[in-house]
Formats: sequence, structure tokens, C-alpha cells
Amino acid sequence: MTYITNGSSKMIATRIRSLSMEQIGRFLLPAISISGGLLLWHVCSLMTSPLFLPSPLMVWNAAVEMALDGSLAASVWASGTRIFAGWAAGVALGVPLGLFMGRFRTVRMLVDPYIEFFRFIPPIAFVTLAVIWLGPGELTKIALIFYTTIFIVTLNTIAGVESVNPLRLQAARSLGANQRQEMTSIILPSTVPFMVTGARIAMGNSFLTVVSAEIVSAQQGLGATIWTARNFARTDWVFVGIIALGCLGFLFDRIFRIVTQKTLKRFL
Repeated sequence: MTYITNGSSKMIATRIRSLSMEQIGRFLLPAISISGGLLLWHVCSLMTSPLFLPSPLMVWNAAVEMALDGSLAASVWASGTRIFAGWAAGVALGVPLGLFMGRFRTVRMLVDPYIEFFRFIPPIAFVTLAVIWLGPGELTKIALIFYTTIFIVTLNTIAGVESVNPLRLQAARSLGANQRQEMTSIILPSTVPFMVTGARIAMGNSFLTVVSAEIVSAQQGLGATIWTARNFARTDWVFVGIIALGCLGFLFDRIFRIVTQKTLKRFL
């Protein structure tokens, strides 16, 4: 009895130790990687002028300066709300459009020519028209991000529908399932991973689009901040804007992954 208890205690202790080492490594390795990148950045900045490559300390001081005067928070909020609004609208329309295009051949034949044509035209090509048609306000930036998102989400959703095993659909029909039941019980659950992947890819492209749109027609936002920094030869501001975009994108993607994982566990 004592032997079994001692053996169990050793196994538990070993498992706890292995979990602790795994958790430590999960945070330690990224910390080492980031520290090494900052060190390399600092060394490279010593070999050139601050106009070409400011040091990490200069960029930090610029970020503190922009945070204290409120310009950094205002820019992050402006870009973040535009990205979320346009991306959410694109996902909300792209998912059902992809489901219907993938499921019904008639819908696919009607809409596919437009999808195949417009998806090759970059959003920046429509900036001028968007400003003329919608004005220089928020709707222009949101519409361009929506344009960026919808094609990616639609194509990924179509691929998900087409990947469904036909034998599963035949089995459902043999059991008396109608088209609505096939869609909700078989096609939709099988397509969810493709939808999530498309939404994540589209989110990354939304960040590309918002910078271009804000450079052309915005007074506030991270893209506008980067463009203003160019006019004043403040390379440190440019780095602040770039780092803020990366951190904002990381935050958006992490939140989306957590929400989708919890939602999928509950409903699928």
C-alpha cells in the first residue's frame, strides 16, 4: 500500500513538474525571442542614423509621448473601429453568400462572374471612387474593408461546402432530411473551420486596407499617423504606428480565436 502511494505521489509530482516546465517554456521562449530581436534592433540602430533606423528607446519615448497627448489612443481606436465594422460586415454577408454559392449551382453561376472579377482588383484602386461616392467620412474606410473581407470569406466558405463528403448528404437524404436540415446539420458544421480560416485571413487583409484608406482620406488613425510622421521626418512615429498595428492585429486575432473556440465547443 505504501509502495503504491509513493509511486502515485512520484507520478503526480513528475506530471506537475512537466506541466510547470511546459508553462515556463511557453512564456520563456517568446520572451527570449523578443529580447533577441530588440537587442539586434538596438545594435543595428547604432550603425546608422536615427532618421533611417531609430533605436528601441527612441521609439519607446515617442510612444510614451503620443500616449500622453492622447494621439496614440485616438489613432488605435479609430483604426480598430473601422477594421472591426468593415470586417464584421464582410463576414456577416460573406458566410451566407458562400453557403448558397457552394450549395446551389444556380446561385454560383449567377454570382461567380462578379466574384472572379472583383476579387482581383485591390481595394486601394477604389479609394478615389469611394471618396467620390461615399464622401471622406467613416463609411468610405468601412466600405473598403468590407470589400476586402467579403471575397476571402466567400471563397473559403465555398471551399468548405465543396469539401463535404457527398456520402454524408446521401445518408441524410435516405433518412428523410430536407435541404434545410442538410444545411444546418451537415454542411454548416463541416464548413465552420473554413469560415474561421477565411475570417482570420480577411482580418489580416483588413489591416492592409485600413492603412491605405487612412493615408488617402483620414485625419485620424494609424495609417494617418504613419503618413503624418513621414511629412515631419519622424521615423520613430512611423515605428510606433507599425508596432501599434501589429499589437492591435495580434489582439484582434487572439480574441477571435478564443471566442470561436468557446462558441464551437458549445454549439457544435
